[in-house]
Amino acid sequence: MLEPRYPYYLANRAVHANEALAVTDKYSGSVASRVALADARAIDAALAAAAAAAPKMRDFPPYARRAVLRQCVESFRAREKELCLALAIEAGKPIRDARGEVTRLIDTFDIAADEAVRVDGEVLNLEIAPRTRGYRGFTKRVPVGVCSFITPFNFPLNLVAHKVAPAIAAGCPFVLKPSERTPIGALIIGEILAKTDLPAGAFSILPALLADVAPFIEDPRIRLVSSTGSSKVGWDIKARAPRAKVVLELGGNAACIVDADQTPDLDYVVDRLVFGGFYQSGQSCVSVQRILAHRAVMGPLRERLVAKVKALKSGDPKEESTSLGPMIDEAAAIRLEKWVASAKARGAKVLCGGARDGNVFEATVLEDVPEDEPINADEAFGPVVVLSTWDDFGAALATVNASTFGLQAGLFTHDLRHAMRAWDELEVGGVIVGDVPSFRVDNMPYGGVKGSGIGREGVKYAILDMTETRLLVLRDAPPGI
Repeated sequence: MLEPRYPYYLANRAVHANEALAVTDKYSGSVASRVALADARAIDAALAAAAAAAPKMRDFPPYARRAVLRQCVESFRAREKELCLALAIEAGKPIRDARGEVTRLIDTFDIAADEAVRVDGEVLNLEIAPRTRGYRGFTKRVPVGVCSFITPFNFPLNLVAHKVAPAIAAGCPFVLKPSERTPIGALIIGEILAKTDLPAGAFSILPALLADVAPFIEDPRIRLVSSTGSSKVGWDIKARAPRAKVVLELGGNAACIVDADQTPDLDYVVDRLVFGGFYQSGQSCVSVQRILAHRAVMGPLRERLVAKVKALKSGDPKEESTSLGPMIDEAAAIRLEKWVASAKARGAKVLCGGARDGNVFEATVLEDVPEDEPINADEAFGPVVVLSTWDDFGAALATVNASTFGLQAGLFTHDLRHAMRAWDELEVGGVIVGDVPSFRVDNMPYGGVKGSGIGREGVKYAILDMTETRLLVLRDAPPGI
């Protein structure tokens, strides 16, 4: 079980300031634990400590950063069961999905440990004309300084890891505001970091109310703000942090195209679509929301998909047999219920699901949904997929691109020409061929375009944002000197 209370971490140290934040078991609704909530004074102290730690983190050698990250990896492995249970309770994540997230937490810190000693520069040839003869150029990557991280509820461990681990590898101090709905995973990471040799003030992990979030965005000591969350919140952050670097990983309504040649592989395709659409109750930015199937395969795909979705078991996320846990709260489930009802009123067919019980929403498959309906055009962020049919591949690509989002897209095809055309034409951050858009490995560049954000995560790519290029030019002594 969870600890009855958790501190926040201010300048590397645990602070049991209060028990003001109640964290609920998302399945039972009962209070599972209480967490210390940071106020404006604590946030300011954390930012001051981070600013003071910036020179120390810059000078903290790469091998020492690697050692810290490897120490974290070993601690995560030792506490794997505890971390999985925390996810199941505070996020309502089915225990099987929780194991996958803990594995990715470990992977992310492991990758960062390797990257910590690869933050390199280059030698530049400056002798491009007679006037530059004897000049030599060199570059290196240097830490940007204080980073501010804001993370959402749906991946309380791995989305924290994708900010924290690269920051340590890059040599940047940071302050982190985890979601107030799911802060415990981040605080366990803080407990582990507090036992490392990071310089004093290198990190603070501070659950805070939205009313107190402004310093995480607007404080002039911050050099980079990285936020994962909704589009509305993300673009507001960008407007409020004009002088800092801003990295945003925002929403999506990911599409997956199924080509006409997939009949022999349809069971595999359907299995992956069910996984992509319904893992952790669809509460993922790259969950499969729109399925665009060629007319030649739509009939059997629809039949098999609906049968498999109906077989998904919902219930207590701590039970091994549970595939579908609760949504984060009842308000999220009510929103989804209204969106499904709106689509149905305009002629959409509910092939299965569509009902709500508290914050548990049935796994739902819709068809014939008007393109401008919210369940199709906006981010569902719940266990709903929408089926549509196509005859022309170019038209299918155009349908994907009609979205205001552009995070990742999936494509099941054996036609190399279609794969390459999709890569050329789809306005997304990544095209996944042979699998669903939900696929992610923690060393690959991950991020979107249009309404889905700015910049890329993935450890090496995050480090690029958290460092800057610094140039050195040396002139050889003139002849005779």
